[in-house]
Amino acid sequence: MTRFEYEITVHSTEEFSQLVYFCTDEGECSTRELPSDQINAFEQMINQRGSAGWELIQIFFRKDGAVVFWKKVL
Repeated sequence: MTRFEYEITVHSTEEFSQLVYFCTDEGECSTRELPSDQINAFEQMINQRGSAGWELIQIFFRKDGAVVFWKKVL
């Protein structure tokens, strides 16, 4: 049976200074209409973790940053 390790990371808005996302007053956040250079910056962050064996499971954007859920095979 495959075993996994999980990690949850929290990132402030300062860490995502190259990534633009929009949050409504109700707290719903999205990455609509991102310029390609900002998509590439976000992709680079994900690929750095991926090269270390981590798989992105989920990301939640919020007004003060993002919460990211990762997993990798043990």
